[in-house]
Amino acid sequence: MQESAPDHHPSIPRKTRPMPTRRATKIVATLGPASSEPALLEAMIRAGVNVVRLNFSHGKAQDHIDRAACVRAAAQRAGHEVAIMADLQGPKIRVGKFAEGRVLLAPGAPFVLDASRTEPGDIDGVGLDYKELPHDVKGGDLLLLNDGLIVLSVDAVRGEQVHTTVKIGGELSNNKGINKKGGGLTASALTAKDMEDIRTAMGFQADYVAVSFPKNATDMEMARQLCTVAASEQRHKPGLIAKIERAEAIPHLQAILRVSDGIMVARGDLAVEVGNAAVPALQKKMIRMARDMDKLVITATQMMESMITNPVPTRAEVSDVANAVLDGTDAVMLSAETAAGRYPLETVTEMATICAAAEAAEEHRLDADFTGQTFDRIDQSIAMGALFTAHHLGAKAIVAMTDSGATALWMSRHGIHVPIYALTPKVATQRKMAMYRNVLPLLMDTSADRDTALAQAEQHLKSRGIVQQGDVYAITCGEPMGAPGGTNMLKICVVA
Repeated sequence: MQESAPDHHPSIPRKTRPMPTRRATKIVATLGPASSEPALLEAMIRAGVNVVRLNFSHGKAQDHIDRAACVRAAAQRAGHEVAIMADLQGPKIRVGKFAEGRVLLAPGAPFVLDASRTEPGDIDGVGLDYKELPHDVKGGDLLLLNDGLIVLSVDAVRGEQVHTTVKIGGELSNNKGINKKGGGLTASALTAKDMEDIRTAMGFQADYVAVSFPKNATDMEMARQLCTVAASEQRHKPGLIAKIERAEAIPHLQAILRVSDGIMVARGDLAVEVGNAAVPALQKKMIRMARDMDKLVITATQMMESMITNPVPTRAEVSDVANAVLDGTDAVMLSAETAAGRYPLETVTEMATICAAAEAAEEHRLDADFTGQTFDRIDQSIAMGALFTAHHLGAKAIVAMTDSGATALWMSRHGIHVPIYALTPKVATQRKMAMYRNVLPLLMDTSADRDTALAQAEQHLKSRGIVQQGDVYAITCGEPMGAPGGTNMLKICVVA
């Protein structure tokens, strides 16, 4: 893939775009044919993209390697490090292909899903990519195809054939997905393809790996082991995101969160399995639970869907994005809007504007966050102390000097209007923190001497225009400097 930017892209004004308004909420954008051109990708990063999602459901290994290199190059040109998230395909729970590419199913008509069928499908039936379906269903079950637009009622299972009656008809085309209402499909979250894709992602050191269709904590623990083995030579440790899109995952949310670094509220498949009406409350529950457990959360699916073809969002989409922000999500995600849409740059710009406006309306009651709370760790107590003090002093900034990013993560779990700047000597930590709400990660190599390091940090902030003479800011660090998990000092400073 080409890495050097051309002189000009038709959708990018020649005049340099202004820096976007500072946002707490981060934007995840999916890379695809519509956004892979280097100059456009650079413009999207400048407009507000913090995390670039590589969808491993499409493309070959080399495609993802090339795109990752393009992202790193575009981020360097833009002067903003971004995280790369490798999104695994997961099990292919899909129908096969049709002789004419599609069929029109009429309500009341019989239709057979046949795991043994090898010839292309027709109006009477179709083969299955997911061969275990006959073993997972029984008479009376409802199967939802093509994101729930088509509904089949299971009449009987005969050998490898699932005989159904069409309840809600419509056009069914090649390789459309299958969900079972209420969940219950036994497909493993990690396939042989996923295992190979993890090796590919670790080869270019993806900052996050998103696991599709996990049912329980065991699925995430297995993914963690595979990532650890694949990245052992580089000693790289990606963040693990569990995509919550199966009904079976809901009762195990706490356990899944405990062994993951975060979750994605994947509203598409989840809505098909649990029903559309159940999703808004589940979204709020998942965001609240993730924040309470010091984990990350991404809200995804159809957030700006109309902008695939239109240059402006609908008012309902504006409200959807704003509500996710007000709920406290770390990030909002764009899928087809940036991967295949006509207006990828405009979509990012609109989303950034909506996020900033919603955040400006937030009311923070930080004191309530600490009521009845106890902190067992010194570094966590220091992080909370920095938030509390900065909030009451009206500080200009909170600065966390961090090796692993843990201090910044804890700070980001609490709502506060004071921006958090995380200074780290490790580029891998800087990229991972790009996902954290209200955290701006900056790369800075500091002295091993505490006083020298603090002076360097202040100079770094002044040179970027973050603080100026007379400003108050809170800064945390650890002694000895550079020891992971060693944050043990909070200092309140006034810029001289």
